[in-house]
Amino acid sequence: MTCGIYTLGCRVNQYESEAIAEQLTKAGILLLDANEHCDAYIINTCTVTAESDRKAGQFIRRAVKANPNAFVLVTGCYAQTEAAKIAQIEGVDYICGSRNKLSTVTALLSFAGKGCKPHKPVINIPDHQTAAFENMAITSFGRTRAYVKIQDGCENHCAYCIIPKARGAVCSKKPDDVLNEITALVAAGYKEIVLTGIETAAYGQDLPGTSLSDLILAVDQIPGIERIRLGSLDPALLRPSFTDKISKAAHLCSHFHLSLQSGCDQTLKRMRRKYTTKQVQRNIDYLRDNIPDLCLSADIIVGFPGETEEEFQQTCSFVEHLNLLHGHIFPFSKRPGTEAAMMPDQIAEAIKKERSQRLQKICLTSEKNEIERRIGEIVWVLCETSENGIARGHTSNFIETEWHQTGSCAKGELKKLQIIDYKLGKAIAKLLET
Repeated sequence: MTCGIYTLGCRVNQYESEAIAEQLTKAGILLLDANEHCDAYIINTCTVTAESDRKAGQFIRRAVKANPNAFVLVTGCYAQTEAAKIAQIEGVDYICGSRNKLSTVTALLSFAGKGCKPHKPVINIPDHQTAAFENMAITSFGRTRAYVKIQDGCENHCAYCIIPKARGAVCSKKPDDVLNEITALVAAGYKEIVLTGIETAAYGQDLPGTSLSDLILAVDQIPGIERIRLGSLDPALLRPSFTDKISKAAHLCSHFHLSLQSGCDQTLKRMRRKYTTKQVQRNIDYLRDNIPDLCLSADIIVGFPGETEEEFQQTCSFVEHLNLLHGHIFPFSKRPGTEAAMMPDQIAEAIKKERSQRLQKICLTSEKNEIERRIGEIVWVLCETSENGIARGHTSNFIETEWHQTGSCAKGELKKLQIIDYKLGKAIAKLLET
């Protein structure tokens, strides 16, 4: 039997699809590309934007069309929130939510054992406000660095976001389970592990006696680990007390990606973010003082309802002052079902586009400055690709780096380099060790 898995959305979804894939392989099912003709399809959906919903529906229908006799199973955030709508798509056999994704494997084996599709879609949506953390683990990952899901759910209820409705209450993976999984991945050869979750900063708030900083320090002690990287973080997490603890981790990467969203206090308040720019700046200043060679990147939304030109200028000034390595700029997108979608003073698309371009220019200048000031530095880079004598990878602080590779450069190998130039968003380096 063959199965294709199609994954939409975030790192957490990518991890969960890998866990599903490993369970399918253990059951003797052959995995194919989801664009091929398969006996079954599993679609792991996202619902962060209306466009995500559209893409999910599009691929479900594409799978049904590719093989009308195939078993079609749909899981993920869109399935959690719109199970009834998905059930109306002819050809769908099974729908489960965001807290029971591995049930797709059990359901598929059941359907295959019976040798026929069910008469109507089986819907299995748990109450994700009370459901426990779904116990899954991976032993490999189809990338240079391995993602490990440590947390699920979000309770921030930001005005623009549907995810709390799709992912439910915060729940965390037990520390021992995280450590065992990472130990196996390191033994399998992975040098860099990314700790990720729906709201990574919330890890441990449902587990008395543990926290994200505790977990980082424990992972840091795993024999053979080279790098620990963190997923997107709420800036409010980075208090001095947190920084004091994690600065003791020898293998923690000196890069943090912040879900900043705005550099204007009035906009942050309308967004229902739980921090001010003053708090963010104070935390970042302390972070820079205590984490050597720190680089920062951030998500920023422009054109949020009610954002005036003055407010946008405040964001530009704040972002410029942060000296970001990367700025991920998103024009505000109405998400049906959220408070922000119903707010007055919606911003015209043309204005959002123009503001995005202006802020992007600031971020590109900042990126150039951040890399150029490191020319001459000795760095270790994790090799990700090597072709025609050119290798590429990232430093600990997530600077994309390119160099001429005279010998072999295996994917996942660490290389010692010296940065010699900047070019088109990358550091150009020379190899110091073969």
